[in-house]
Amino acid sequence: MRCALVIPSWVPEDIFSSKTAGSQINYWQPLGTLYVAAVLQKAGHEVRFFNGAFMSHKQILAEIKQFDPGFIGIYSTTFGWKKAKKTAVDFREMFQRHVFICAGGPYPIAMQEKCLEGGGKPFDAIVCGEGEFTCLEILERLESGESLEGVKGVIYRDGERIIKNPERPLIADLDSLPFPARELLGDSNKYTPPPATYKRKPVAVLMTSRGCNRRCIYCFQIDKERKSGIRYRSVENVLTEIEHCIEQGYREIKFIDDTLAADYDRAMKFAKELKARKLDFTWFASACVNQVDKPLLQAFKDAGCWAILFGAESGVQKNLNTIRKGTTLEQIQKAVKAAQEVGLKVNTPFLFGIPGETFEEGLQTIDFAIELNPDMANFHAITPFPGTYLYDNLEKYGTMSDELTDFTYQGAAFIPYTMTKEDILRLRQIAFKRFYTRHSFILKKLLELRSPHDFAMALKSLRSLFWIWAKSDLFSKKDHEPPLFKS
Repeated sequence: MRCALVIPSWVPEDIFSSKTAGSQINYWQPLGTLYVAAVLQKAGHEVRFFNGAFMSHKQILAEIKQFDPGFIGIYSTTFGWKKAKKTAVDFREMFQRHVFICAGGPYPIAMQEKCLEGGGKPFDAIVCGEGEFTCLEILERLESGESLEGVKGVIYRDGERIIKNPERPLIADLDSLPFPARELLGDSNKYTPPPATYKRKPVAVLMTSRGCNRRCIYCFQIDKERKSGIRYRSVENVLTEIEHCIEQGYREIKFIDDTLAADYDRAMKFAKELKARKLDFTWFASACVNQVDKPLLQAFKDAGCWAILFGAESGVQKNLNTIRKGTTLEQIQKAVKAAQEVGLKVNTPFLFGIPGETFEEGLQTIDFAIELNPDMANFHAITPFPGTYLYDNLEKYGTMSDELTDFTYQGAAFIPYTMTKEDILRLRQIAFKRFYTRHSFILKKLLELRSPHDFAMALKSLRSLFWIWAKSDLFSKKDHEPPLFKS
């Protein structure tokens, strides 16, 4: 069967101010979609991927009309649901009923049957949970002319009824999955993380595990109860995929596990075996500060890692406890220091608007970030995405925006009872100003400039810093209201 997998058209201004988008925007390889594509291809289906990051809405409609698929899968985040629904409506008008349209991704997984309610009926089904084998089974039923009754992980429309099937167990043997179908991406150089978070192009993203056993209140996980914990791929399977990526021309890999160091012994084995293979690539990873030490970080460095992200989140212990981070300020300081001592660049994101946080505590977090002195820092607004503990228990902690497009870590979708939206946006602007305009920080970055890539990244950063200084309300509203889709 011909299968079209779609990310609806979007523009950077949907998320970021147009003044700072150049230093913030990133185009991730959509691993979940590529895994689904690989499983469908392996079963003999013809699959094409249409990415609205690089295509207008009109282009997507025209190319899919020409492709004439029997199945269309649309991926949606929370902030992108309005566009996903509009895209499905236009597909339905174009194909009428001879094409099967379903939705998957974080928002449909969290909202489930609610995504099928209301008028228009553009979607035939919602895929909940991991979609690889659910989509495959949907196609098998469609080809045989059978209903979707009993297909685990599916909520579907049967006439006027909405049928919710049992959940599909999470995939236990991740090594059984084919590698993501990255060949569907086209020009891999278009998929780049934010400036200064990569050294070489093209950049592949890769996961060595799925799931998390931590319970941060703002984190979305398919397994909300964390019953399955973390499911690991074998080190050998991961190394084979890395070699496959290098053969495809990739020169850097960003590991997007929630934490690469959850199993210390496995992480150490991975680093040592990776070093032994002497592969020509650089890499970037994330880890929890209480799961690393200097020997492990040194092993990462020796194996080609150049940078690591530690989720610092706050400079006030009370607020770390509130979000159930499970870490201490001392552990954050120790991990950052150890990483920098072995020669790794360190990126530390922080959150404002934590339940119970005050404006003064936000200022303390900024002081902590400056004292910590990582190589990069980001300052987000905590966001209660559907499916998270914070979203499900909102009334305990604050209020929430009714506008889904605010759910981007930028738009202050959540306001704790102890702050105002203006407080959160002001803290973000103060944080960026104070952290990135320190004389010592600027001098350090100038001395690190080595290549044309370095200078290009520095120029983008300087442009963003100018607007942070020039516009006092840069984060409080968008410079303009973007169209629903790029033209």
